[in-house]
Formats: sequence, C-alpha cells, structure tokens
Amino acid sequence: MGNNPDSIRVEEVARIVNGKVIGDKDIVLTGICGIKEAKKGDITFLANEKYLQLLETTNASAVITSPNMKLPKKIGKTIILTENPSLAFAKLVAHWYPNGVDHPEGLHETAIIGQGVRLGKDVSIGAYVVIEKNVEIGDGSVIYAGSYIGHNTKIGKDCLIYPNVSIREKIQIGDRVIIHSGTVIGSDGFGFATVKGVHHRIPQIGTVVIEDDVEIGANVTIDRARFDKTFIGKGTKIDNLVQIAHNVVIGENSIIVSQAGISGSTTVGSGVILAGQAGIVGHISIGDGAVVAAQAGVTKSVPANTKVSGYPAKPHSIAKRVNACVQRLPDMRKTLEKLVKRVEELEKQLAKERQKL
Repeated sequence: MGNNPDSIRVEEVARIVNGKVIGDKDIVLTGICGIKEAKKGDITFLANEKYLQLLETTNASAVITSPNMKLPKKIGKTIILTENPSLAFAKLVAHWYPNGVDHPEGLHETAIIGQGVRLGKDVSIGAYVVIEKNVEIGDGSVIYAGSYIGHNTKIGKDCLIYPNVSIREKIQIGDRVIIHSGTVIGSDGFGFATVKGVHHRIPQIGTVVIEDDVEIGANVTIDRARFDKTFIGKGTKIDNLVQIAHNVVIGENSIIVSQAGISGSTTVGSGVILAGQAGIVGHISIGDGAVVAAQAGVTKSVPANTKVSGYPAKPHSIAKRVNACVQRLPDMRKTLEKLVKRVEELEKQLAKERQKL
C-alpha cells in the first residue's frame, strides 16, 4: 500500500490497536506497507515466526507483532506488541484509509427496477443492474454494475454486491454480506435421474439462505436446494472459486478456501476450515472445529476437532506416516531387490547342499 499524505505517531497507533510500545513512541509514521516492501516512515506487521528474519532486513520504521514472538535482543526498530498482529494491522488500515473505495451512490439511470421492489434508505444501485419484481434490499446496501437480482429475493442491510453477481429468485441474504464479482447464488442443484441411459433433470425448487456477516469470494457457485434450503451460517468466509452444492449446510464462522468443493446434502459444522482444493463427498458431516487439509478427499464423516488430510482423507498424523512411507518407496524397492537376489543365491546354495547329501 502506498504512502498517505497524512501522518501518525507510534503512540497513537498503539492506542488504536491496544498495543504496547517498545522503542521510540514519538516516531512519526507516514505510510503502511508489507514487511518486504516497507520504506522508512512506514509501519508494517509480523504475525508468523517463519518470517522473523525479515525483521532484520525490513526498512519499516515500526513493526506490529505479538508478545509471543521470539524477538532478537537488539532489534533496532520500534515495536508495537499486541495479541493479534494481523487484526491490529487491519484496524490500523481501516483507520488510516476509511474511504479506500468509492462505492456507487444513488440509483443509476440505466438500472432496471421491477414492480414491487422495496429499497431501503441510502441504497445504491450501479449501472445496468437488473432487479426483478418484489425484491427487498435493506438500508445502506450497494449493488455494483451489471448484477442481477431475481424476483422475491431479500437482501439485508449494509450488504456489498460487487459487479456481475447473479442472485437468483427467492434467495435470502442477511446483513453486512459481501459478495465478490462473478459469483452465482441460487443456481440449480446438479440433480438428474438416469433411466435407461437417459439423464432426466430433477427440478430444484428450494432456496439459499445466507446469514449475517458472510463474505463470498469471486466466481463462487452456491446451488439452491432441491426442496428446502442451502444454508451458510453467519460469519463464514468463502474464498474464490468454491463450489457449494444443493442442500449443503455450513455452520457459523467457518473458512472455505479456494477451489474447495462440497457435494450435495453435506453438513459442515461451525469453526471448520476446508483448505484449498479439498473435496467433500455428499451426505456426510464435518464436525465443529474440524480441519480438512489442502487437496484432501473426504469420503466419510469427520468428527469434531479433528484434522484430516490425504486421499482418502484420514487423521493427519496417520496421513503423514503414510506419506513418509511413500517417499521411501524408491529406497525400499532397491532394498527389496537386493533381498530377492540374496534369497535366490541362498536357495541355489541350499539346492547344491541337498544334492551332496
């Protein structure tokens, strides 16, 4: 992030992030930046010990980090200690750049608004947005250009819908939901009945319910349920390029990382992490607090507070042992070939001894 003409003292930063200053509290900061790119006058943050060596090379004038970080005795920089450096840095950015994005304002003349649409106070609708009949949009929500809102859909307060989002009919979206470009909410679930080799489409007449404070990345697809609802619990964050099939239920405050795929009628608990490219079969459950590692293929239910990895997914401690064995296969093959050769030699010797008897 580039520098801001405004400036702020380290002491004021510590107050904003509820931190403790080690070093010069009167340093004047003029910018915010990543630890590698930071220049003199910038403030940065360090949240992971594996990047600790960057503390010695960064040109930043001040660094936000954790009291648990094993810092060298001589740092040569002003440090601000706080319990959660990433969150503290986010708060500082929001304070320093309160109006970083200029959202559309008002109702653009090219927007198409259907009959019976109810718009709350200070709703903004961008260019070429199509809003079908009987849609309800809460106070302060922003709909960017080129988006489509299907009939009888309800969108809550202070939502942010970025360009070219498609929200189909009869969808329910809570307050403060953010949906990024290219995402489709309420597309038909993938349901077909195969009779004599012919695939017959099964109507998908359910809905999608998204609770408050959910954020959905770009090019995500969330299918509508066959009869009832596909459900995303409040506070859940979904990365780009995620597929969520019909009748899936996701609990509160879960994290779904890019390219993960969740098959139909699967239940994902609260506080779950599905890492990148994780694949989940249908009709199983992922317990609260479970972690599914990247590229794991989950074929059966996962208990709460369990970490699984590999394909098929298994407890992570077992998966690591299996992987360690796989890595040793070339050496094991050489050893096995030597043993086979040695056994053959011993058998020949034994045969000769028998002939002598």
